[in-house]
Amino acid sequence: MDFTAPVSKFMSKKLLTVSPTDNMMAVKEIFNNHRIHHIPVVKYKTIVGIVSKADYLYFLRKVKTGEHAPLVEDSGLEKYQVEDIMTTGLATMESTERINVALDVLSENLFHAIPIVDNGELVGIFTTQDVLKILMEEDLVRMKSN
Repeated sequence: MDFTAPVSKFMSKKLLTVSPTDNMMAVKEIFNNHRIHHIPVVKYKTIVGIVSKADYLYFLRKVKTGEHAPLVEDSGLEKYQVEDIMTTGLATMESTERINVALDVLSENLFHAIPIVDNGELVGIFTTQDVLKILMEEDLVRMKSN
């Protein structure tokens, strides 16, 4: 693996995003219909936070009415906004940063996703899933060469 390659080579570019004022139904629909674990929260193309699937599941458990009560119904989700659960103060990187820098950020800060920002605008996201894809591709290449 070329650890000096830019993060833009491996980051996810087709992003599904929400705004801080969207209700939690938007988050539910994205997580239920797509195989992703992080949703960037943007305001005027600028990243202001992120919602992880773990954050969302924690939120669902927290708002249950009783220990054995079912999860919040859709009407309950509409009462909460994304900004109620999003994580702020994110580490971001530019798309020209190297993979080794991204790996350091992921490992040292216990983050699972790094928003990629160029000129103040969200252009991608680099996640631990992207790292796994890189390793799997490298392994396939190695297997084919043997």
